[in-house]
Amino acid sequence: MFSPLPLLRRMRHGMTLGVRVLATDPAGRLLLVRHTYVSGWHFPGGGVDLGETAEQAARRELREEANVEAEGPLTVSGCYFNPLVGGRDHVVLYRTAALVIGPRPARNLEIVAADFFPPDDLPSDTSPATLRRIAEWQGAPPSDRW
Repeated sequence: MFSPLPLLRRMRHGMTLGVRVLATDPAGRLLLVRHTYVSGWHFPGGGVDLGETAEQAARRELREEANVEAEGPLTVSGCYFNPLVGGRDHVVLYRTAALVIGPRPARNLEIVAADFFPPDDLPSDTSPATLRRIAEWQGAPPSDRW
């Protein structure tokens, strides 16, 4: 007999998972990207696809959005609740400083620009969540909210 309870539970309690990567180059500059569909500069990242681990998604997003490869394992920096996306979204933030940096990608349907910035000279429209994660990276008390 079919029971709708598992489906109803998933609809009511389902969770979405995204990733972002705080990546620094050898000069200590932070990698940020500017998307076509949301304002401001953000860490590279996006959703975790079906059958993909969070780390695989983070590596894919680095390649797709910034033409950057992470060498070695990524370090989990935190898992954050993002209440602005349906009330059930979580973001795993990774860190890496071991990078193979290719040429900056040309503008495409998703990415307007990708570049490295000194932590003390970020674009004025860097997203608030990105600024909070940078502050934590620099020693501010951590939060559990994206």
